Amino acid sequence: MDWGTLVATVSGGLIAISGTVFADRLRHRHETDRNSETRRRAVYIEFIGAAGVCHARLRQIAQDPEAEDDVAVAARGALREAGIHEVRERLFIDASTAVAGAGQVMFERLRAVQRVVAGGARQTSAAFHDVYHPYLDAVWAYRVAVRRELEGGDFAPAAFGWEEWDGRDRCAVCREA
Repeated sequence: MDWGTLVATVSGGLIAISGTVFADRLRHRHETDRNSETRRRAVYIEFIGAAGVCHARLRQIAQDPEAEDDVAVAARGALREAGIHEVRERLFIDASTAVAGAGQVMFERLRAVQRVVAGGARQTSAAFHDVYHPYLDAVWAYRVAVRRELEGGDFAPAAFGWEEWDGRDRCAVCREA
């Protein structure tokens, strides 16, 4: 019996099996990473979408607070109806630290808008704009954080022809004040 042939055959088999196992582990890791990125991307979009729904409802209330039976209840309802609390919890679970932090700041600023609207502030009031523009700034900071994480890219207000993210430079109410 030729031991060289046997050793070569066994060695070749071990190398082939090891290569197959290694390739399978790499493929599995790649699929897991891709699924994780897809899940993060979905929750990032869902969070900003829920904030947008809430923001739109708060602006609607602030346009005509007298149209609501109870402005405070309507403003609290805007958060609940948008489902932002549930999405925020998923954001904390799936997001990177940078995106979760930017999302939390955005949420806190949205809550400040909600509190001012609940107090009866109109959309044209200084009280509304004092919290509204910081909210817009936080929305853009969140978008920038998401973009940095997912695409490694960045952009600035100048890309849109703006001076700042908060929109004060484009706000007719703030320019009049």
